[in-house]
Amino acid sequence: MFGLGMTELLVILAIVVIIFGATKLPQLGKGIGEAIRNFKKGVSEPPEIDVTPKKNSIEKENEEKKS
Repeated sequence: MFGLGMTELLVILAIVVIIFGATKLPQLGKGIGEAIRNFKKGVSEPPEIDVTPKKNSIEKENEEKKS
């Protein structure tokens, strides 16, 4: 798995526990899980339709005159 052995994984886990603390690990895992879920949802859904109204030619001309 990515060229990492069991000892390397244990060292990484120990560093993560030291940095974040044992009480924060469930919150960290939950946050990562939600991020992955939202990413997959965003990739699989079709793009949203842009419903922003376009400026018509009269409004554009009035803006150009003001400039």
